[in-house]
Amino acid sequence: MLFNNQVAIVTGAGRGIGAAAAKLFAQYGAQVVVNDLNAEPAEQVAAEITAAGGQALAIAGDVTDPAFPDQLLSATIAAYGKINIFVNNAGFTWDGMLHKMSDEQWQKIVDVHATAPFRFIRALAPHMRDKAKEEQLAGLPPEPRCIINVSSTSGLHGNIGQANYATAKMGILGLTKTVAKEWGSFGIRCNAVAFGFVETRLTQSKTEGESIMIGEKEIALGIPEQMRQMAKLMIPLGRGATPEEAAGGIIMLASPFAAYITGHCLEVTGGAGI
Repeated sequence: MLFNNQVAIVTGAGRGIGAAAAKLFAQYGAQVVVNDLNAEPAEQVAAEITAAGGQALAIAGDVTDPAFPDQLLSATIAAYGKINIFVNNAGFTWDGMLHKMSDEQWQKIVDVHATAPFRFIRALAPHMRDKAKEEQLAGLPPEPRCIINVSSTSGLHGNIGQANYATAKMGILGLTKTVAKEWGSFGIRCNAVAFGFVETRLTQSKTEGESIMIGEKEIALGIPEQMRQMAKLMIPLGRGATPEEAAGGIIMLASPFAAYITGHCLEVTGGAGI
């Protein structure tokens, strides 16, 4: 098993790419903590993992809450005793043209896609960096440990109507490379995955009408159908990725096959942007 005796946490794992990643980690032997803003989808994914013979724990909570990182990590340690893999996947889009974008619209997206991952990684230090240092001093073989940050081609290339999202998703790459340099001497890897067009509720047609509640504000999800079709025309493989295909990039970078890869951004795009 690729992740035998390893513990993986995936934020935003109640749906889409996060749910697919959580299930794949469990399929390949990891004990998985499934986080989502809402308890019901997190518990559903954890139940599916358990029904398939895996081990999973659902912990609901808002990743932008400054107190939540310590809560999530403490609950994980209480349940499984350690943390080997952390995936900063949680997020949503709140699009708008730059000249009409409010400060709140900007800040909410930067908070969830850049500030929250920073806080989680900082909170991981006692459970990853310090543990690795203890192993080194004791002459023990190091546990495998890594962090995967989810970015986007919007960050790499910019995108109309996504000044906030593009800024945050580019910023996460700088954070990724910095963590790789600061924690590399402890054997801890940090990589990013930049996704292109993936079939999730964030890229569904606006006509589907799905939304997310952020505080008391309802934010519509999805993109115009015309943009969906145009995006697919720009993909050499001719289609968007399934959540499972996208999650494969996360699994690959977390696996032993990527043991000497750190500070890297893997583009999972179907060839778009080449």
